[in-house]
Amino acid sequence: MAVNVLPFDVNALSVFLAVCEHGSMASAGRALSITQPAVSQSIADLESRIGATLFDRSVRPLALTASGMVLRQYAGNLVADMHQMSGRLRDMQRGRVSHLRIGIVDSLSRALLQEAAAFLGDRTEHLVVLAGLTESHAAALLARKIDFIVGVDDLEDVPGLERWPLFEEPYVLVCPGAVAPPADRDSLAKLLTEMPFVRFSLRSRSGTEIERFLRRIRIEVPFGQEFDLPTGVLAGCLNGGVAISTPLCLSV
Repeated sequence: MAVNVLPFDVNALSVFLAVCEHGSMASAGRALSITQPAVSQSIADLESRIGATLFDRSVRPLALTASGMVLRQYAGNLVADMHQMSGRLRDMQRGRVSHLRIGIVDSLSRALLQEAAAFLGDRTEHLVVLAGLTESHAAALLARKIDFIVGVDDLEDVPGLERWPLFEEPYVLVCPGAVAPPADRDSLAKLLTEMPFVRFSLRSRSGTEIERFLRRIRIEVPFGQEFDLPTGVLAGCLNGGVAISTPLCLSV
């Protein structure tokens, strides 16, 4: 594949902008801590590579030609962007990034948010943390709207992602303290059908896993209250309902 070589580099553009600002080769040299001949040679080389005269040398201070005005219009932003990019690359080499977007499932956000904010605060310039359902975060991750997620779905059917297991937790039965824990499948079925069963929404990974478990052990539970977030499920239990949940979902 052919490579088109640009007729200038960032250093040459920086010298050009210094001459624009100071109005003479000598003043630009003093500002850049280089000699006037070095400035003159850099401008001459730049004009030669571009194929256009950039300064009218017949007047003092130096005046830009039409070509020089066009170059100055673009060079300022280009040089600024290159300096910004260089700084960000150095920051990344030191383990610091400029912008990081994280999606954390709601049940984990309450347990991890303080520690995550403290750890990442010195490592990012702009940190965005979004709490909510893993399913919503997964869609945002695939659309490149966030950079990584901490959740309950490893998206195993999606290629090209890196995955790191953090921990596993069991599902537990949540019920009023006066209720005796069920000893077997039949007593569990009796409890879930006699007391209001508070569900996690089927939009959530927890909700689908709990429903799959109930179908596997052949327990049919009437639909009643259903919540997206653990706070809603716990509120339903505090009002006399029962639920199946993970321990972290109860840490409100």
